[in-house]
Amino acid sequence: MIQVSNLSVWYQAINESVLALDRVSLDIPRGDIITLIGPSGSGKSTFLYVLAGIQRKYAGIVTIDGRPINPKTQRVGMILQNYGLLPWKNVRDNALLGIKIKSGPQELNDYSHYILQQLDIDTLLDRYPKELSGGQRQRVAIARAFIMKPDLLLMDEPFSALDAITREEMQALFLHIWKQNSVTTVFVTHSVDEALYLGSKIVVFSSSPGRVLEIIDNPCFQMEDLRLQDQYHSMSMRLRKILIKD
Repeated sequence: MIQVSNLSVWYQAINESVLALDRVSLDIPRGDIITLIGPSGSGKSTFLYVLAGIQRKYAGIVTIDGRPINPKTQRVGMILQNYGLLPWKNVRDNALLGIKIKSGPQELNDYSHYILQQLDIDTLLDRYPKELSGGQRQRVAIARAFIMKPDLLLMDEPFSALDAITREEMQALFLHIWKQNSVTTVFVTHSVDEALYLGSKIVVFSSSPGRVLEIIDNPCFQMEDLRLQDQYHSMSMRLRKILIKD
């Protein structure tokens, strides 16, 4: 369980402190996947950085299973828009990087091979990032996150740089891998469509400073032929109205 209570974060600008998050409270049950949506500058990425243990200066309480955030004892995976791959390492070494940092030198085991096969990159192990397409690079980033068996997976607009067709393929592939592992996941997006497709709950952030406007149980999550359903269109309109009103 991720518990966030009255979280506020300030950044120091040139002559003033800027409030990025304003008293955000949110509970995320173990094994859930939630999507965060809101305008640019609403503090969504800052929220992820707090959960990752990167942003350590904040007011409020943030815990994972009742314990304060501590990247040294908790496994937190992060997948970014720019993939976060090291250009001088091949696919094998990039995929193992997260678990290597946590546990020391690693070789591919049965679980690692399984994840790589599911993502269809097991034949690309000796290639370097510059030799891969955008979709393949993102698959390596997803593999790296799942191979480390994280307690919490954080995703910051990971598919936004991909073309529309590849983006939909990656969304479906990610959801397939996620269902098999049930990793507690927080997924930041600007896309209403993506929020509806990937989130069991949708958290709508306000414009800056970021506040939680609404937390919505998503009836569209895991729905067959989602984009053809009337409920999908009604939920899409509901989300857009919330975002427009803010």
